[in-house]
Amino acid sequence: MKMTTLYAALSGAFLLGTAALAPAQTSATPATTPSATTAPAPAGSPLTHPIKNAKVALSSDYRAQHETIETQYKADKAACKSMSGNAKDVCMKEAKAKEKIAMAELDAQRKGTPHAQYEVLVTKAKENYEVAKEKCDDLKGADKTACKKQAKADESKALAEAKASRNTVASTTK
Repeated sequence: MKMTTLYAALSGAFLLGTAALAPAQTSATPATTPSATTAPAPAGSPLTHPIKNAKVALSSDYRAQHETIETQYKADKAACKSMSGNAKDVCMKEAKAKEKIAMAELDAQRKGTPHAQYEVLVTKAKENYEVAKEKCDDLKGADKTACKKQAKADESKALAEAKASRNTVASTTK
């Protein structure tokens, strides 16, 4: 008996809560906003929800550069298909690294913040490490171990430099 009462109370609270929110979600914008003077976007318009339709909200230049990067990545990947073995794996890693770095640079250009520049340096360090690690797979034994250690050391050095540059920028802006 007590459990059904609890379920009924929770169901009622849920229904009342959703009923109270429904008018708030469909209400018109206040008259003080500049968009209130213009006609509202039709329901099927791509501008009705800017978060779900972020591509529409971005500049056409950004979208064009983004598509160029994707096209280049697909071309680089297609060039790797004729290869075999570890050479193909290295080629694929290089193509993916090139794409990720280009995307990070594009985002940094769009954002224009010191943190975005830091993210570019981190992405470069990590992707270069992944490529170097894949290249080490061609080696055997101690050479392979030494190669991987060197790749890790290079990554650590690049990450430290990125962190130092971030701290330098942070200290100069204070």
